[in-house]
Amino acid sequence: MLDLATEEPPIDRDHDEHTSEGVRSPASLCTFYRVIPGAPEPKPADRAAYGSLTVSAYRYCEPVAAGSGFGFYVFPPLGFRLIWSGDEVAYTLAGGRRWRSLRGVHYPEFPKIFRKLAPAHLADFAPPFLVQTSIPGVVQVWSGYFVRTEPGWGLWSRGIANRPKLMPYENLEGIVETATWFGPLFTNIRILRTNSPIHFHPREPFLQVQPLPRAAYVKPRCAIREASALSRDEWEAYAPVAKRAADHARAPGAYGAAVRKDLRGQRHG
Repeated sequence: MLDLATEEPPIDRDHDEHTSEGVRSPASLCTFYRVIPGAPEPKPADRAAYGSLTVSAYRYCEPVAAGSGFGFYVFPPLGFRLIWSGDEVAYTLAGGRRWRSLRGVHYPEFPKIFRKLAPAHLADFAPPFLVQTSIPGVVQVWSGYFVRTEPGWGLWSRGIANRPKLMPYENLEGIVETATWFGPLFTNIRILRTNSPIHFHPREPFLQVQPLPRAAYVKPRCAIREASALSRDEWEAYAPVAKRAADHARAPGAYGAAVRKDLRGQRHG
């Protein structure tokens, strides 16, 4: 199983994860299948939020850095532009100058490519690259990948964690049951401004996916108790936290150092 606590989770680029019987090995928690040739590889997410965190947040705020580095970045398979009039969306693909009204468009030449890849009964079902949805200003964008997670895991699809909200669009977040549902890894983006082109580049991530255990999102249970229910052990666990907060002379980053030390111990224990 993939160790999500490491700073650089490995991505297996080989096909050794399949046995001679064609059964997938559980070596990787999340498997990306590249369907559009040459689509950029997903990459482990960046603890610096793709370089947008301040140095102090990166070094001393472990929860923010850990949240930023959780999961994988996904990139568009080619550059494109979108523009929304408030009524309809138009697009141009990389190298194109003419704006076209968007209904649904494939990656260039992809239907031919897909017919060679897919079995005969699926040859005419190539996934589209861009689709204008029924929601005004919302466009579905395909990454060029299919995805599968191990049993008991789903995939949280979202925008880039902790990146400043300066982009002229936002990702609609969702959790996909990728252990049982198999198909294109896409995102729905909502355009936030009108009459101004929005650029997407294959070197810039436009989507972050984060594996989650199913128990964490399917009717998770919680308990609510009054403070009088706190045990002596829980008060003692709070003591070092309270004292550190009151100690203005302490070195910053103590929490992060303790967490990283604990994670290293778990990996080598």
